[in-house]
Amino acid sequence: MPNQPAPARRALLKLLAASPAASALGGLAAAPAHAAPAAPGIVKALPAEYFTVRGTNAEARFDSFADTGLLTPNDRFFVRNHTATPVLDAADWRLTLWGDGLHGRAPVHFTYGQLRDLPSVTRTALIECAGNGRSLYASQQGEPVAGTPWTLGAVGAARWRGVRLSDVLRRAGIARDAVALQPRGLDDPYVSGGVDYGRVRRPLPVAKAFDDVILAYEMNGEPLPYDHGYPVRLVVPSWVGIASIKWLGDIEVSTRPLGSPWTTDWYRLFGDAHPAGGGEPITRQTIKSAYQLPFGAALEAGRVHRLTGRAWSALAPVRSVEVSTDGGAHWRHARLLDTPRRDGWVRWSVPWRPHATGPVTLLSRTTDTAGNTQPERAVHNTQGYLFNAVVRHPVTVV
Repeated sequence: MPNQPAPARRALLKLLAASPAASALGGLAAAPAHAAPAAPGIVKALPAEYFTVRGTNAEARFDSFADTGLLTPNDRFFVRNHTATPVLDAADWRLTLWGDGLHGRAPVHFTYGQLRDLPSVTRTALIECAGNGRSLYASQQGEPVAGTPWTLGAVGAARWRGVRLSDVLRRAGIARDAVALQPRGLDDPYVSGGVDYGRVRRPLPVAKAFDDVILAYEMNGEPLPYDHGYPVRLVVPSWVGIASIKWLGDIEVSTRPLGSPWTTDWYRLFGDAHPAGGGEPITRQTIKSAYQLPFGAALEAGRVHRLTGRAWSALAPVRSVEVSTDGGAHWRHARLLDTPRRDGWVRWSVPWRPHATGPVTLLSRTTDTAGNTQPERAVHNTQGYLFNAVVRHPVTVV
């Protein structure tokens, strides 16, 4: 296999031997041969009807969610990689906690089996890249941004099973004066512009860690897929996706604030609307809604179409969704198909019978129970994070 990256070669060889499920269950399940990588650095198949490959990443096609339930199937979940998916063996894996924020300051280790022996919790939560919707700054607002040009598919919902990070920290002997953690992944160091930034890592306040963060080892009832953090990842509900470190290897526990390039160079807001030198590192995601319909879709005039979509907010549960089928001149409420919950999204639908042919701009906007509503424009930042504006969705009536 000439020119195939080493991680991809390792992925193929190991997948032919065993899947994550096989590792977790003692090698009882063999992976199918078609599980070979579909793109360099990504293990799972990436069929064009479900994904758009963007460098080391794979964006889910938002319109493909129309035939799924509240949970995003593992094989359709977006992939955000800084380098390449590592193929790890749970039998060899261990988590190390270290730092001056531990009693005695000696490193503490947990094996995969020891984690699975701890009391488990199950939590349904979205994971959403901070840059989801980034391309809309340019295409919709005419404002240049840097970074992967995501549309709206860098998001997914899953049922995560694992252990509370707080339980692990207590067992490791966290000190009362510890204030910050720095989880770090086991993927290859990230190199850009000739600079080696090391492995992906990002500080997390102890207060958030003790709130709702889990060390997940299952996703939608299955062992984590390789691309989604096998054998163990963090899940940090409501925060930007970079906080949910995949392929977790170690956690520094500190009595002092911590930093990394993922809080100094990236994942901060820079630009005219923000403080000189950049704002504070971003934490929570924002509020969004979208139609489960391709941009530019053709819809037949004179018949009733059931328009569907999803709405979500990291700030509070969704309260309502309004839609416009005339570019914002008139609005009406969509029907919510799910009970709104914290850290999740809701599906919605609305009937529409278009009469005149020609181009139409569809809009949708979410309001949550805290009173947050999608604005007409998102506040620009140079790296294109936290796009939250009402999306202008073009279709053509024929």
